[in-house]
Amino acid sequence: MFNEKIKKGVIGRQNTFEVLKSNLSENDKTLWFHCASLGEYEQGLPVFKELRKYYKSHKIVLSFFSPSGYEIRKNSPISDIVVYLPLDTQKNAKQFLDIVNPELTIFVKYDIWPNFLNELKHRKLQAILISAAFRKNQSYFKFYGRELKNALFAFDYIFTQNEITKALLSSIGYNNVSISGDTRFDRVFSQLDLDNNLSFIESFKDDKLCVVAGSTWPEDEKLLVNYINSKAKKDIKFIIAPHNIKTTQIKNLQESLKVSTVLYSQKDDVSINEAQVFIIDTIGILTKIYSYADIAYVGGAMGSTGLHNTLEPAVFGIPVIIGGNYKKFPEAKAMIRNGGMFSISNQKELDTMLTQLVDNDSLRLDSGNKNKVFIGENKGAVIQIIDYLRI
Repeated sequence: MFNEKIKKGVIGRQNTFEVLKSNLSENDKTLWFHCASLGEYEQGLPVFKELRKYYKSHKIVLSFFSPSGYEIRKNSPISDIVVYLPLDTQKNAKQFLDIVNPELTIFVKYDIWPNFLNELKHRKLQAILISAAFRKNQSYFKFYGRELKNALFAFDYIFTQNEITKALLSSIGYNNVSISGDTRFDRVFSQLDLDNNLSFIESFKDDKLCVVAGSTWPEDEKLLVNYINSKAKKDIKFIIAPHNIKTTQIKNLQESLKVSTVLYSQKDDVSINEAQVFIIDTIGILTKIYSYADIAYVGGAMGSTGLHNTLEPAVFGIPVIIGGNYKKFPEAKAMIRNGGMFSISNQKELDTMLTQLVDNDSLRLDSGNKNKVFIGENKGAVIQIIDYLRI
């Protein structure tokens, strides 16, 4: 009643079987891709795209558990049908698989649903898990997590992001596994081959140095606003793309800034090049915007919400600043060690770091290049997964 996100999921799940029945027939050959949310979809996308090429005659069913994934990617071009995954009951699993009957199923990362997976195994239907990343404190590896642990054995093969996950799987006796790395590296690297031009961002930037703050939360924005209001040089441009684009939050952000601002929703009615701060009150264009950045700030790690995607800006060869809560993000730890990413914990540290990167061209360019090299060195997971599926 009080949570719009949960409400969308409840209503969406009620329609799943009807959508499947109206779009699939008994003679259809299918693939099933499942993602928890948007992040897992982006992680799996490079694999999904490759499989779309090889299985041209198959219908692809894409399922999400979270509304944040479904609502944004319900028109995904890589799939024929997009649905919410029904709740994980034996009845739902049997009904779902009776309709879909997938030749191949791919789950991403660690969204494990025992009834669905056990039913796949019972029907001898092939299933793999890609970009798996587990931690030893998760239920799969505890005495009370037997049901989840057993569900892992429904996968014919598991591709892990790292050695730690492989070792954890080995500790419970699962050995059909190899380290392929994180498919997100392939995903972001492919962005370099796309058209990232946004004419309105070019007009706003006006050939000036530009800081892009992506997926920010209020705790991130508080520090950024203070810097812009009191420390920033007038010829530096800032683009802020909040994670939450509700009208009230956007209004509060805009009113907190003492310099000239413009909203994406107003861009056609004003001279955007005259503004110093561009607030992006829409979704879906942040990755392209990062291509115009000289410095990036990625939100989520100043609070407890979780660090957002740092690989997206890093692939464009720019330094990245994040908050201090990044311990669960191995790519962030690696880029910090490499010298391409910088973690800050308070206003003073942000002010110092931004000032150094703005004033020191060599530091900015060198640290950015380290990020680009890091991305290039870690791509390749997709090739390993596709090679396995060709056998």
